[in-house]
Amino acid sequence: MSLYDDAVLVLKGYEGQTDLRQAYLDHLAEHPDGLWKPCQAGHITASALVIDPEGGRVLLTLHRKLRMWLQMGGHCEPGDSSLAAAALREATEESGVSGLSLLPGGPVRLDRHPIPPPCHCHFDVQYAVVAPPGAAHAVSDESLDVRWFGYDEVAEVADESVVRLLEATRARL
Repeated sequence: MSLYDDAVLVLKGYEGQTDLRQAYLDHLAEHPDGLWKPCQAGHITASALVIDPEGGRVLLTLHRKLRMWLQMGGHCEPGDSSLAAAALREATEESGVSGLSLLPGGPVRLDRHPIPPPCHCHFDVQYAVVAPPGAAHAVSDESLDVRWFGYDEVAEVADESVVRLLEATRARL
C-alpha cells in the first residue's frame, strides 16, 4: 500500500473533527502530491507528542526555525510506509529517544496551520508516542533544545495546538 493510500484510509477512519478531516481528504483528492513538501497548496505532515504517563510529563522540542516549543514531527519521506511510521520516525529522530511506542488507536487529533514559505500550510496528523521508563533524550539538528515538561507546565510554554494535543492524548490514555 502506498503512503497516499494509507493517508486516505487513516483519515477516513479517524473519528472526530469531521469538517477538518474532510478538508484533509479534499486536499489529497485535489492534490495527488499533497503528501510532499513541494506541494505549494500545502501538504500532510506527521507529528507525535512524546509522553511519559507515569511521570506526568511530555517531551517538547524548541523548534530551530519557528522558535516555539512543539511536539516532534515533520514532513513525510518516500521511505515512510505509513503516517504512523512517519510520526514515529520523526519523534525518534527529533527526540533522540529510542524505544518509543505509538499510543494505540491511530491519530490523536488533526491540526491545520499556516507555515512560513515555501511550505505555506501543514495538514498535520498528530499521534502520541509513549517513552520507555528512564528515556534519555538528545537535541537534534532541527532543535535548539529538547526538554521534559509536566502536564501543568505545557500551557505556559507552548501554544494552544500543543495544549489541545496534550488534552486529547490524556483523554486517550
